[in-house]
Amino acid sequence: MTLSPAFDGQALADALFRLLRLKTTPIGMKLYERVEDMQAVPKIRRPGAVHTTDQIVGQAARLGFTVGITADDLVGPQCSTVLGLAPRDEEWLTGKPFAGVWFATEADAAAHQRAMHCVPHGRYRAMAVSPLASGRLGEPDICLVYANPAQMILLINGLQWAGYQKLEWGAVGESACADSWGRALATGEPSLALPCFPERRYGGVPDDELLMALKPAQLTQAIDGLTHLAGNGLRYPIPPYGVQNDVRAGLAVSYGSKPV
Repeated sequence: MTLSPAFDGQALADALFRLLRLKTTPIGMKLYERVEDMQAVPKIRRPGAVHTTDQIVGQAARLGFTVGITADDLVGPQCSTVLGLAPRDEEWLTGKPFAGVWFATEADAAAHQRAMHCVPHGRYRAMAVSPLASGRLGEPDICLVYANPAQMILLINGLQWAGYQKLEWGAVGESACADSWGRALATGEPSLALPCFPERRYGGVPDDELLMALKPAQLTQAIDGLTHLAGNGLRYPIPPYGVQNDVRAGLAVSYGSKPV
């Protein structure tokens, strides 16, 4: 398996742990047009039971596994359609199983399905996830970074250090994987999500974590920005200044030109 010489997942992971003190392993996700290519990934694990995509992602992020799946390994089309492994067909678009459970009416459920970001169906047959530091996927399609809100805003600040852009996201609510890996895979844009009920119940996402999905080049850009910010004293953990202290001394440093 040929690895991209320009991609160094170990260096990216090391930088994230150093700059943000992450507690969860940053991982990569890659789609494959041929199942055989997924199966050829070094030390790939294949599920022995039916799972949600949240569980597969969780095995990489929480346990350090390298795992590959096809649509047959997933519990149903709600998971596989986001990855483009199943069609976004009329039955799926009705969202009927969600009506009366997650949404008041069938119309609400259908509106939710239409709002989800999904990879177009037809090209891909398999997906794999693995810790970035392993290098087993070569250069992944996207990287997934779990972080608490303080860590995440600094990651966003790093992404905006150079070539500033306002970043805007939405929330579909249930099936929030469409807001993270679904949106990043479908649009190529950095995608922040509030992990949903299944991600937390089945994927093991802790209460305090958010999820950012972004392309390797975007993560590299964010880490470069984080490095500059840290040099200016803007780093994690963010020490509380005190709600009753005179703020001028702190602001003079954080919003002035002198690094700490």
